[in-house]
Amino acid sequence: MNMPRRLETILYVEDEPDIRAIAELALETVGDFTLLSCESGRQALKTAEQQHPDLILLDVMMPEMDGPEVLQKLRELPGFELIPAVFMTAKVQPGEVAEYINMGAVDVIAKPFDPLTLAVQIQDIWNRLQR
Repeated sequence: MNMPRRLETILYVEDEPDIRAIAELALETVGDFTLLSCESGRQALKTAEQQHPDLILLDVMMPEMDGPEVLQKLRELPGFELIPAVFMTAKVQPGEVAEYINMGAVDVIAKPFDPLTLAVQIQDIWNRLQR
């Protein structure tokens, strides 16, 4: 039987410094994940080419390049076709969530998120994908 792979490295893209700081604390301190934190889609694409994250966590609404656009560009990088992506957004109406899933996200986390449960939420998504 294959042991599920452990989630270790997360590429996190969020343009809001306050939200990024809270998520970093939640994911690094509480979740013990390695976080590759980016403030823009452009930075995320550069970082992605140098590192190989296990999971991509993307804010949907960002200036310049929004989350779906960043995901589309990441998917074009070799080896990034199958890396699970999770969107974070305040827009979580069923129709909107379905749209994100159609764009290739494996799940959507509602904003504002709870910093105490964010790491668990992400770990649960990862565990579900490993089955």
